[in-house]
Amino acid sequence: MAAHTNDSNELPKTGLLLVGMGMGGVDGMTIAAKQAAMAADHRRYEAYTALWPDDQLAHLENEVGAIERVMRPEVEQPNALFALAETGLVALLIVGDPLQATTHVDLQLRAEELGVTCQVFHGISITSVVTGAVGLSNYKFGRQTTLTYPYGDWVATSPLEVLASNWGQNLHTLALLDLDPTGQGTGDQRPMKPEDAVRSMQLMWEKLDELRDEPLSETYPRLALKQAIRKAYLMQSFEEVPVILCSDMGTNDQQIVSTTLGELGRFEGGRLNCLVFPAGTGEVEDKALLRWHKE
Repeated sequence: MAAHTNDSNELPKTGLLLVGMGMGGVDGMTIAAKQAAMAADHRRYEAYTALWPDDQLAHLENEVGAIERVMRPEVEQPNALFALAETGLVALLIVGDPLQATTHVDLQLRAEELGVTCQVFHGISITSVVTGAVGLSNYKFGRQTTLTYPYGDWVATSPLEVLASNWGQNLHTLALLDLDPTGQGTGDQRPMKPEDAVRSMQLMWEKLDELRDEPLSETYPRLALKQAIRKAYLMQSFEEVPVILCSDMGTNDQQIVSTTLGELGRFEGGRLNCLVFPAGTGEVEDKALLRWHKE
């Protein structure tokens, strides 16, 4: 059965509900999302792509009923979820919007393949809130990325390459921050702090800087352009790269700080943080960013 979007007045008796929780608290959920969670026979909270404060999760549980936490394996290998959905209504509660993560789109498609009814209740997402909140034009954002924790000797440089590519096109970049130092998505989460993000950026910068003298490709023009942009980006001073720290967006604790990579590590941040790397800014954007500058 094809998936469709929300109408809480026409909930099926069985199936899967992908319920967007919004950002940071019960007050940010839509009425339809709360009603869907309340109507479900089983409620599962997906707790590895993003997190709510514990007190808000407890508040939601008091309103809609018992909620069980699930992690990456239960969502990426959803046999147990689908088994429950055969005989009852299962609400998978997801911070932000349910379909912002590829994992949940895959879950939706797999449900459709198995004939499991899948209904979506959209929620407010960091990707739609943060761009306007900092005062930058939403039309001038390029591809977003996620800064990851380093795993042993392995350093993923793709986030910095995305950042450089956007910068080369005069596009801003939203960088989400990793929640899991293990990379397994099974628990023991420690959302990245600003100092963690600086360390991740430093390792990527050093790794890519090893390719600074690499000759430009003579065979593949697109690769040559990518190499040239990356080289130009790394010619900047790491310490002076502008960055905007966004903490606990969409909550009463929301904070925005305009700073540089050299100064970012001295800020504590909040429970959940993300970064915005501005490229070229216009007059209105410049005035907007001045509001967040901290000495």
